[in-house]
Amino acid sequence: MIKPILEVNNLKIGSKDVEKTLVDGISFELNPGEVLALVGESGSGKSITALSVMRLLPNSLFVTEGNVTLEAKNLFRLTEKQMNDIRGRRVSMIFQEPQTSLNPVQTIGHQIFEALRLHRELSFKEAESEVVGLLLEVGLPEAESRVTWYPHQLSGGQIQRVMIAIALASDPKLLVADEPTTALDVTVQKQILDLLLKLKSERDLSILFITHDLNVVADFADRVAVMHRGKLVEIAACGDFFKTASHPYSQKLLSCLPGGKNFLPKKTSTSLLRVNNLHVWFPQRRGILQRVSGYTKAVDGISFEINKGETLALVGESGCGKTTTGRAILRLCSMTKGQISYENLVIQSLSNHEYRRFRRKIQIIFQDPYSSMNPRMTVGNIIQEGMQALTYEIPKKIRDRYLCEILDRVGLSEAYLSRYPHEFSGGQRQRIAIARALVVKPRLIICDEPTSALDVALRSEVLALLRELQVEYEISYLFITHDLSLIPSFAHNVAVMKDGKIVEQGAAEDVLLHCEDEYSRKLVDSAPNFAKKIESVANNE
Repeated sequence: MIKPILEVNNLKIGSKDVEKTLVDGISFELNPGEVLALVGESGSGKSITALSVMRLLPNSLFVTEGNVTLEAKNLFRLTEKQMNDIRGRRVSMIFQEPQTSLNPVQTIGHQIFEALRLHRELSFKEAESEVVGLLLEVGLPEAESRVTWYPHQLSGGQIQRVMIAIALASDPKLLVADEPTTALDVTVQKQILDLLLKLKSERDLSILFITHDLNVVADFADRVAVMHRGKLVEIAACGDFFKTASHPYSQKLLSCLPGGKNFLPKKTSTSLLRVNNLHVWFPQRRGILQRVSGYTKAVDGISFEINKGETLALVGESGCGKTTTGRAILRLCSMTKGQISYENLVIQSLSNHEYRRFRRKIQIIFQDPYSSMNPRMTVGNIIQEGMQALTYEIPKKIRDRYLCEILDRVGLSEAYLSRYPHEFSGGQRQRIAIARALVVKPRLIICDEPTSALDVALRSEVLALLRELQVEYEISYLFITHDLSLIPSFAHNVAVMKDGKIVEQGAAEDVLLHCEDEYSRKLVDSAPNFAKKIESVANNE
């Protein structure tokens, strides 16, 4: 009989700040060489469970009951010195935000070297050689030259590979991965998941995989454990879970998954926004005199249209120019060449005074709503700030009534008007951001990755709200995303960007089912489980 490498028995975790049980009596096992996915909404207790395995809970949280056993050792009975010998050596962790987990003033090579010297007691020369070997093993290109690079010089996917290299430096038997692919584009996400599966096979690793992305789970995990409000409500083999989930909450999560067959019907509408031959080049300056030595061509001659009441999805890998395109439309960055027309009005020809009056017609919802709000302002002041800046003066009674109507329309109570951003969950903050954009009655909203950090249930709610608003007010959206699974049920048209250029565009159904460009096919194939869904749709036609 195979003995589990990890056993969690009746684990309960409480808080010193509030009388609340955050993790309420959960039990599960992880077998050698197995991937167990711990899934659930934000706040369900997934990450707290992972931190308790590592004994890294913050001071405000404490274990009230239960134990965690790793290779027959009760981790809660060990001294901190004994735990340090296990932490990193027998069990390692990949954190959700690698950029904040790495030391910004140390090279990546030094940080891996440090882990090797600490846990494996290698000589200086052996550790130096092992650093390059680990970077090569995790697939970092030009590893020998990049050991002297700092974290800020690497992309999101490359930083995550460095974090995996540090986690593997001590040759652990258990890897705890806390949302390791959140906010990564589909191709980088696939690379990271393929890498973890390869390392699992080669090193006989066991992986506790924390995630809210069920699409990733379908292609990656052996078993699934579902958490809801601190409790473990279901645990099953991956195939059985997706076919016959038994708990109502699990069924709700699965119902929130976007389906491949639900393409929006094609519409024939008049054009609202037309982008023609747009270029956004950023000068590269060198030397004492800062002379221009070249250009970074973030957007390099793209053209597209957005129709009234329709959604254009702009997709592509990180760094392809999607967000820069949105910023150029809003005149938040200068365009080098090209023309942007709103109906019959050429936007770049407007003076600053004229554009200020025009700005209410085009609004934006940012990727991270919390960082886009002033933490010292109440929700009421945040939402009405746009009204005061971009519209004529509105009497206070009418304005207050209108604010309540807008909040109600996005599913929030008027009692929230006097509260501050930090008092809300991620989904509530995104609804506040939508209300702020909606309050000035725009005709076009640029949605810059508005659901990338939301769990599957919140993502479904936010997208459903945006669709309702579109139908009700005939709003158009430029939907910037790297999640292709959202497109069929949300976007009418798709434009695929690569290296600042649009390589393919057309109706969503045509591009996703019958893409002609090689890069577009690569994106569709890289999306977790999505290629299979699309293929089944095509076979049924």
